[in-house]
Amino acid sequence: MSLNNIFAIAGSAMSAQSVRLNTVASNIANVDSVSSSVDQTYRARKPVFAEMFDQSMQAHGWNNVNDNGMGAGIGVQVKGIIESDAPLEPRYEPDHPMANESGFVFYPNVNPVEEMADMMSASRSFQTNVEVMNSAKSMMQKVLTLGQA
Repeated sequence: MSLNNIFAIAGSAMSAQSVRLNTVASNIANVDSVSSSVDQTYRARKPVFAEMFDQSMQAHGWNNVNDNGMGAGIGVQVKGIIESDAPLEPRYEPDHPMANESGFVFYPNVNPVEEMADMMSASRSFQTNVEVMNSAKSMMQKVLTLGQA
């Protein structure tokens, strides 16, 4: 693996963690939004990640194949963002302006504690990838000075 691949892998991971941070921010922003029906209530969103593989390495005779028969990992991609299927929280608040005819309002299935933990994890993962890029940059600069006396 060349140092250039490291930048691509870390960059794709940083991009994926940015998506993760944005979905967490959206979830936290909507934690107190209410609706009078289940269909219109905000539902927590989560990104789905997948590893990208370089299958061309195997086609060129390289024997760098992992356990699932795929080529070497070349990054991560966001496959999509899914909505949580956890149950919504109905509350009996007959005086609420958004209450339905039965007096219930529906709150999102967003768990603020889980979202904060997810935010810290995504932030630390992003920081780790920044450090990976800085280390690779430092190594490349040292390689350039090897032949100098």
